[in-house]
Amino acid sequence: MTSRVESWRSISARLEAPAARDLNAAICYDADTIHRQSEVAQIKGSDSGISGLSFGIKDNICTLEYPTTCASRMLQGYQSPYEATAVNRLKEAGGVISCKTNLDEFGMGSSTEHSAFGRTLHPISGDRVPGGSSGGSAALVAGGAVDAALGSETGGSVRQPAAFCGIVGVKPTYGRVSRHGLVAFGSSLDQIGVLAPTVDRAAKTLAAISGRDVKDSTCADLDPFELEEPSVDFSHLTIGVPAEYYSDSLDPGVRHACLQTISVMSSGGATIREVSLPLTAAAIPTYYIIAPAEASSNLARFDGVRFGTRASRNAIDGLSCMYKATRGSGFGPEVRRRIIVGTYVLSAGYYDAYYKKAVAARQRIADEFSRVFSDGIDLLFTPTAPTTAFRAGEKLNDPVAMYRADAFVCPANLARVPAVSLPIGRASGLPIGGQLMAPVFGESTMLGAASLLEDRVDSMQEF
Repeated sequence: MTSRVESWRSISARLEAPAARDLNAAICYDADTIHRQSEVAQIKGSDSGISGLSFGIKDNICTLEYPTTCASRMLQGYQSPYEATAVNRLKEAGGVISCKTNLDEFGMGSSTEHSAFGRTLHPISGDRVPGGSSGGSAALVAGGAVDAALGSETGGSVRQPAAFCGIVGVKPTYGRVSRHGLVAFGSSLDQIGVLAPTVDRAAKTLAAISGRDVKDSTCADLDPFELEEPSVDFSHLTIGVPAEYYSDSLDPGVRHACLQTISVMSSGGATIREVSLPLTAAAIPTYYIIAPAEASSNLARFDGVRFGTRASRNAIDGLSCMYKATRGSGFGPEVRRRIIVGTYVLSAGYYDAYYKKAVAARQRIADEFSRVFSDGIDLLFTPTAPTTAFRAGEKLNDPVAMYRADAFVCPANLARVPAVSLPIGRASGLPIGGQLMAPVFGESTMLGAASLLEDRVDSMQEF
């Protein structure tokens, strides 16, 4: 058994290693803080399966140990007076909060290039992006700098970076994990998720942070999640394969890896059925109306008075000028873009034409998922992303192209169903992610199947 000192020094050393520091994935960490937490974890002990493990926490999730900045100049140095329920539960289970991780500012992005701290590098190829917005969490897990990490999802921000970095990413059912202490982006979509090197570790982490919470009225009145023992084969499962996720635009390597994975499940006894989700193409435009609308409301509090670093202005300039200066300099371009879009779709004359129709479309997307799952389908299998990790800067000047990177992940957020991404192969040395989606609160079956798949698929195979 390693000594207490070796334990905390080892955690710090992994973050301090040149390979980890070069990723620009850890925003804030402190050896003394890690030492204190390691001592507490050893005194407490736990049979949670995650005791003594080190965790990165996406920097839009509140912690007591470190500042919570959302990777924004607006919240530079902000110290939360409370911690998120998920963070508290990790600590109660014996986890050590080792660092805060980089992200796209306020969770708005798909590449972790929109950060006041600079972009995070891909852990395999530095000229690629790690995905986003939880790219810092994904890169640190993939690089071995932390044992697991918490991220957040509004439209795929855990699963897409997990796929790009070759690790496991879990988005639970909306309401499975408390949102208390998660800085709000789109409240009807936001969820805290888990990134880990294996399905087992992701499942144990999810179990530790899940369950009812009186501090979050949207949190389901359920006991903590429990993982069923995985079956020996897939014979008890009917897997749906949505045709819309396998169009001609899908990267050939991703397609081949997914078809090989489907073959593995079929050979293992699963019944494979092609299904249809016709509104898949509507998910991106629906999401990019609803999410910015909610963001424009949630981020109104960052005005230099209630929250946020206030821009210097002469008193005679007036309050309005101070607001403009504060929000103009405090928010980066992507956040400003989404606030403007959100304000527009909620404005008089456009609410019915955009926001109201998007809400109706969201309900129809959710109904499609319900219809498929009620028709004898246990799980859906799809690619997580249409491509492997793209090059840094490639999509920065084309926001719509960037948004399309989330085409296969944001439907689950709109439908509020659970989903997991796991590595299923590689193309040109870059990881490919495969995605399983389940009915609402179907995490146990989903992660059991993912564990089976993890054992049978060669995640290093080239396609």
